[in-house]
Amino acid sequence: MFTGRRRPPRPTVTRMTKTAVRRFVVHLVEMLLAMVVGMLVLGPLWPQSGRADVASLTMATNMSVAMAVWMWHRGHGNAAIGEMSAAMYTPFLVFLVPWWAGLISGEIVLIGGHVLMLPAMLLAMLRRPTEYTADRHHLHTERRGAAARVLARWPSALGLLATVDNLMNPRTLPVAAMMILPLGYLAIGAVRRTLRPRPVLLAQLGALAGYLVLLGAAAAAGPQWGQYLVGAGWIFHAGWDLWHHRRNLVVPRPFAEWCAVVDLIIGASAILVAATM
Repeated sequence: MFTGRRRPPRPTVTRMTKTAVRRFVVHLVEMLLAMVVGMLVLGPLWPQSGRADVASLTMATNMSVAMAVWMWHRGHGNAAIGEMSAAMYTPFLVFLVPWWAGLISGEIVLIGGHVLMLPAMLLAMLRRPTEYTADRHHLHTERRGAAARVLARWPSALGLLATVDNLMNPRTLPVAAMMILPLGYLAIGAVRRTLRPRPVLLAQLGALAGYLVLLGAAAAAGPQWGQYLVGAGWIFHAGWDLWHHRRNLVVPRPFAEWCAVVDLIIGASAILVAATM
């Protein structure tokens, strides 16, 4: 019999459960895609190995690096990232023990490790369900902003890549190579027409004169002290680069940032060489 009372609203548990499941699945798919990207991008950087242990652990590393970067970008905590990385290695380690004992083949290690990896990932996710079902939009936005700030430093990254050989194998520098520094700024400024107003041009000419004096002193100082002076000249120019970068003078700001990193590393490597003479 109808009493006129309103029917109570339907509970929203089902809807929230569906939302949680959807987020859970989306996180899983995103991590699987990141793992594939890691294998494709980082795989060619490693030499190929016929050993099952080296090949499997290298593959696990490639997947873990890419997945960890993506999880950090999505706002996941360090504990969740560490557990998911462990889920990449553990399945391979399970099969490597009998492989080291000579009980199974290397093919079984690689196939079995990949087969067990998905259940291992699911176990890691189920251990922290709220980590993968909560709305992480605000954390994702914060991490995206942090990632954008890191990417904005791409000239510094290129500078490091350009001088990796100097870091790994420091060597002496020709004294005359220092003249590239002041002459480069003058040439770029002339092409870009950024040597105005007059004090800017006078500053560049003063730097040229200073490096000519330093060139003469380094040539007369002998091999060891000459390298000290050469290194000091490159390091000083790194500060010169940063000064121009902050004021956006003469050269493009990305070039000034790149040049500061390059000059600093080259100068430091020259001083290291001089110290060992």
